[in-house]
Amino acid sequence: MASGDFIDSQGNSLAMPKVNVLTMFRLGLFQMGLSMMSILTLGVLNRVMIQEIAIPATLVGAVLAIQLFVSPSRVWFGQMSDAKPIWGYHRTAYVWVGAAVFAVASFLAVQVLWQLDAVVSNAGGWAWTTQTMSWIALLALVFALYGLGICASGTAFAALLVDISEEDNRSKVVGVVWSMLMVGIIVGAIISSSLLKQLTPEATTATLQASVNRLFLIVPAIVFALGIIATFGVEKKYSQYTTRSTVINREDSITLGAAWRILTASPQTGLFFTFLVVMTLGLFMQDPILEPYAGQVFRMPLAESTKLNVFYGTGILIAYGVGGFLIVPRLGKQRTIRLGCMLVALCAGLLGISGFSANPALLKLALVLFGLATGILTTAAITLMLDLTAPETSGTFIGAWGLAQSLARGTAVAAGGAILDVGRNLLPNLVLAYGLVFALEAALMLLAIWFLNRLNVREFQTNAKQAIASILQSELD
Repeated sequence: MASGDFIDSQGNSLAMPKVNVLTMFRLGLFQMGLSMMSILTLGVLNRVMIQEIAIPATLVGAVLAIQLFVSPSRVWFGQMSDAKPIWGYHRTAYVWVGAAVFAVASFLAVQVLWQLDAVVSNAGGWAWTTQTMSWIALLALVFALYGLGICASGTAFAALLVDISEEDNRSKVVGVVWSMLMVGIIVGAIISSSLLKQLTPEATTATLQASVNRLFLIVPAIVFALGIIATFGVEKKYSQYTTRSTVINREDSITLGAAWRILTASPQTGLFFTFLVVMTLGLFMQDPILEPYAGQVFRMPLAESTKLNVFYGTGILIAYGVGGFLIVPRLGKQRTIRLGCMLVALCAGLLGISGFSANPALLKLALVLFGLATGILTTAAITLMLDLTAPETSGTFIGAWGLAQSLARGTAVAAGGAILDVGRNLLPNLVLAYGLVFALEAALMLLAIWFLNRLNVREFQTNAKQAIASILQSELD
């Protein structure tokens, strides 16, 4: 029976409706919201902590990375969404509850940050005291809660994309949905810049806090609403999970332990996991240092440095559309990934070189090109990631791939700040210190190609099917 078909009571084959472009764009509203939230954490909070409060960059990177280091929960959330529907839905409810959690947690994080700022101000500057470390610990806890919300909602959402798509239209779904991710970066940057435009180097602490508080009230509320609008009714109309799975009437048989055995049945799983880790490290190591780079090397004020995400996002937005509809269908997923890795390596080098000119225009051009390269790479990589699942445990596989990306992104955020601090101590100027981060990104892209060349998709799919059949047979016996 063809994937996506089912048999009615008269024995006639009925086809599930195929997801249309309008629905793809509606689904993209959720991704748009996630990227708006990333602007708040990695584009605003990191700059406030590093430049305005003068917290060491290594510590800032570590705290921000906590939200990503809770990503082992993605495997559990994925398996839960496979086996334990909430309100009758395998994916939608997890998306909504997760969105509510991270929206509330983001505002709480800001309030903790102001308490830390008060302690630092009273001490006349940053110092390693019991008070400062207590507030840092609480801030890390709030970011962990924020990360759990992201894990629950993001894993269920990606599994929903697997459920509603076929291999022949998956690159288009990815292209449209992830293009909205970049729209969110642009919209988030514009909103953030607008709400922070009154801030100048001479702004008082009260003005800074009022502006940032307003930003963290308005944007998370918008993002939560977007999550509901994006997914409302989609699972019920388009999901093929129940027709693809051979165990839908035996959901409890795919326990977390059984799902883990399926997940680890093929050595290709570990290979693809490693590829995702290395690729993600190479893409995101500059995240925590880009705005400080603009402020310290290019002398750009906070509102202007936040706008840099518009240039980066524009490049990715163009590449997602071109990649999903033209490049991936013609070159294939793995060849497109190789091309994207090489382009990202070149553009990372250009970002580092731009610092020697201290010309904001060159930095903006480099970010547009970096965005184009990133968009081509991620469109192909995400499409391949969604292909590498098994229908019975698609949420678990998506959780594992999300775990790889989140761990790597968390490591990248922490490492970016740490490498910058090392560069400051060892190298003669700030340009070289920041350039060290960009050079490591380029090297990681080349290493990612090496792992990709050893990936065999057909072997992965064969091993997963055999593992499912073996586990189900053993449980029947």
